[in-house]
Amino acid sequence: MSWKNEILKVAQKARQACHVLANLPTATKNAALEGMAEALMQSSSKLKKANAVDVSAARKAGLPAAMIDRLTLSDSVLQSMARSLKEVALLPDPVGEVSKMWQRPNGLWVGKMRIPLGVIGFIYESRPNVTSDAAGLCLKAGNAVILRGGSEAINSNLAIAEILQGVSQRHGIPGGAIQVIPTTSRQAVEEMLKLEEYIDVIIPRGGEELIRFVVSHSQIPVIKHYKGVCHVFVDASADLEMAQTISYNAKVQRPGVCNAMETLLVHRKIAWHFLPPMAAKFRAAGVELRGCPETRRILKSVKAAKEADWSAEYLDLILAVRVMAGLDEAMAHIIRYGSSHTDSIVTQDYTNAQRFLREVPSSTVLVNASTRFSDGFELGLGAEIGISTTKLHAFGPMGVEDLTTSKFIVYGSGQIRT
Repeated sequence: MSWKNEILKVAQKARQACHVLANLPTATKNAALEGMAEALMQSSSKLKKANAVDVSAARKAGLPAAMIDRLTLSDSVLQSMARSLKEVALLPDPVGEVSKMWQRPNGLWVGKMRIPLGVIGFIYESRPNVTSDAAGLCLKAGNAVILRGGSEAINSNLAIAEILQGVSQRHGIPGGAIQVIPTTSRQAVEEMLKLEEYIDVIIPRGGEELIRFVVSHSQIPVIKHYKGVCHVFVDASADLEMAQTISYNAKVQRPGVCNAMETLLVHRKIAWHFLPPMAAKFRAAGVELRGCPETRRILKSVKAAKEADWSAEYLDLILAVRVMAGLDEAMAHIIRYGSSHTDSIVTQDYTNAQRFLREVPSSTVLVNASTRFSDGFELGLGAEIGISTTKLHAFGPMGVEDLTTSKFIVYGSGQIRT
């Protein structure tokens, strides 16, 4: 069978399953999610064995250390995957929720009810833990999901999906609810992107090349989960010790993820006091700094930043540093070079904090906190399918509720339109 026919078959199964999923009892979904969490932990040896094949191939291919970190299924990652599924099970079920009702002059009662999106095509890179997160979220929201992970994680993704499928089917959930495309062929993705009759939305999560490819080829609506060019702005009134701690965490704690800081912006008034000790901490952690001319007057050994550095998503221990005249210049920089992902200000000035929250047009904006908190689990969503940088129809970390839409419901008592 050709890949064209194989992908069509997968999409048809998903379409059939989504009608059942939309009406599954909450108790059935929650029991399946709890069972999936337990099964992942019980199958940790099997998952690590499959993952070791992917990690070994990635090392032989010379992939960066940050990407290998994202690829690796460690004990802590597996525990996090199980915990996320359990957290999703505890969340309220949005399906069928009536958000509001109002009465018209003619006596009609009008309301809005949450319903699943239907069939979601999810295309992503590197991180196999995303496979279980996406499957769990889509199940709770009543959607069928077609998963297409990156070639570097194919063995891990197939192993995870096999476990999740086994548990879901034991709970009476159709086999088409969770499916993985079992090939690394780009042609399979191209075929998937043509199936608007069966797939309701495509969510790509990964690097710039992947997003652009999907957007240019898809005949299906796309919710883009674009790159994370995240900033921390250290304001003139900042507590400098707090600013150091936040900046260090935002860059160093896990540099290979999309909510890691890529550019540090520092107010000119405190740059001479803040940058030398901050740079020393970064150097000790192996961070390469690339600075503007004013930064390099303060830090003599720093490499000169190029124009491309201001919009770069390094996903590595590299950081661009720029000295700013004030809040307005910092926000202008973020608007010009950022990716609408996540940005933070460190400040003790209430007015500046409120302006930053209101005027920076990113999907997550923080005051006195690390950019690393831009994450579905950390924000109380249980997990996330990704971080949308597209304002339609969701913006920011997408949890269960963001995987639904709404329809109008109307109660009448015999009204007719005249």
